[in-house]
Amino acid sequence: MTSRRSFFTTLTAGLGIAALKPRLAHAAPAEVKTVLGGPIGLQLWSLRADMPKDVPGTLARARELGIVEVEGAGLWNLDAAVFRAALDKAGLRCRSAHIGLEQLQKDAAGAFKEAKALGAKHVITPWIPHDKGQFSREVVLKAAEAFNRIGKQAQEEGLSYGYHPHGYEFVASTEGTLFDTLARNTDPKLLGFEIDVFWAKAGGADPAALIAAHARRVPLLHVKDMAKGLTFPAGTSEAPGETNVPVGTGQIDWPAVFRAAKASGVEVYYLEDESPKPWEQLPQSIGYLASLKL
Repeated sequence: MTSRRSFFTTLTAGLGIAALKPRLAHAAPAEVKTVLGGPIGLQLWSLRADMPKDVPGTLARARELGIVEVEGAGLWNLDAAVFRAALDKAGLRCRSAHIGLEQLQKDAAGAFKEAKALGAKHVITPWIPHDKGQFSREVVLKAAEAFNRIGKQAQEEGLSYGYHPHGYEFVASTEGTLFDTLARNTDPKLLGFEIDVFWAKAGGADPAALIAAHARRVPLLHVKDMAKGLTFPAGTSEAPGETNVPVGTGQIDWPAVFRAAKASGVEVYYLEDESPKPWEQLPQSIGYLASLKL
């Protein structure tokens, strides 16, 4: 996760519009359709090996999968306007963008301007900064205070703010778990949750029960499967990429997760593939979702 945390502070330098290469002129495939009641999107972190080398080409390739919705994961060395132009040219929409807590605390107005430039409605913080092994109730309470403040600022800008837990939150606390501490000390009107099914499971939570417990507070979901037979210690927030397998081939009870997600009103189901072979696994995941019956 170290590389992912630093990612949000390193990919901010701007390039000109000339950096955008032309894409091939042919009709893109129809958008993936499922029974989930919301679109299947893609977290662009999945394509982290290719995006820095060729943003327009990688985005066009993502669209070829039948993806229309994407979730931002930084600007990939482009400024926001240029990146938005690349998204538009590829036929992609960015409804949600991940922005680091440090950036939001330092310059919330600038961060919100960036999100709006991308077309985002949701701003998601993917990590609470802390030293490894030092995530505590004190850290959570301080983060909750910041989240309430930023959430109010986001609301005033017409945006929705949320937090993406990463597994380290599901350890014992006064309120149950540290995630429970965070939930109870933040205003549901100011902070939503983007539940990552893999990390919830790895951290020790039941993903379906977690979503159900926070119904109407989970507008976005990260759809990611875990290899069968794996278990992790409670609070796990790191796992080899190979443990991330095509959706429907691992140990997650997806029908239970999706029933809870539909009941909770999830808007977008973002595939996120952190394996070394996303281009191989993503079509398998999409095929499973397209064939799913609940």
